[in-house]
Amino acid sequence: MPEPRTVVVGPASWNTLVRLDRLPDPRPHTVFARDAIRTVGGTSAGKALHLSDLGLPTTLVTTVGTDPEAELVLGALGRAPGLEVLARRADGPSEQHVNLMTDAGERVSIYLATPAAPRPGAEDTATAARVADRLAAADHVVVDLSSSGPAALDAARASGATVWTDLHDYDGAAEFHRPFAEAADMVFLNDDGTDDHRALMCALLERGASTVVCTLGARGAVALTAEGWTECAAEPAQVVDTNGAGDAFFAGFFAAHVAGASTADCLRAGAHQAVRALGSVHLSPLLD
Repeated sequence: MPEPRTVVVGPASWNTLVRLDRLPDPRPHTVFARDAIRTVGGTSAGKALHLSDLGLPTTLVTTVGTDPEAELVLGALGRAPGLEVLARRADGPSEQHVNLMTDAGERVSIYLATPAAPRPGAEDTATAARVADRLAAADHVVVDLSSSGPAALDAARASGATVWTDLHDYDGAAEFHRPFAEAADMVFLNDDGTDDHRALMCALLERGASTVVCTLGARGAVALTAEGWTECAAEPAQVVDTNGAGDAFFAGFFAAHVAGASTADCLRAGAHQAVRALGSVHLSPLLD
């Protein structure tokens, strides 16, 4: 059986990760970091790296700038085996964040810059054509929240591919998330934005998703399909860094699903892959 053709569309960034004993209080004061590193970030980069780690040939479609950080992002992604990166160029900065993090998994993400629209020209025309070809031929398209997402959703639906999305901390009402929630067959989210994740999952299934998965951090994950609810505990892990664990879970579930596994086995595969991310200071141990 041939490997499924998979395209991931969305952000790749260059991040500064600052580890603190606790997140700062909202008052003027000075804090000292325990440590800080600079590394590739972005939810789509994380998913693509973990799909590569699992041996699935994957194309990542993203936008980077014309700054030195763009080359750092592309250089890091270039280390992943079997990962094709189609990067459209925008004049100016690449996406960059500062993430304030604690060992308890708390995080504040500060966006320093986001890329502009891709610059017109022959190079972008050629890259855009390759992107269109990959989307038309894909079996599965993962569309993350981004300004380029709606167009990718349309292309993926037109091609007949299975559409996956990650709504992160969706609260059930945010308008930006709505097209992604309504277009996807496979919907992922976490429980950070809702007090009743099960009710939200039911609403997403009623909108047309075939599977809805909610990650619950250290409490594991739960999935909802037409057959009902399936739960999975988190695997024990030596936590080095929580950054990228959700993307790793997504990739583990994805790889098991396309291999024909049951929902319960997909959840377990996601929990297992999440441990890979938790044990690395980077999005993936491929970058260690």
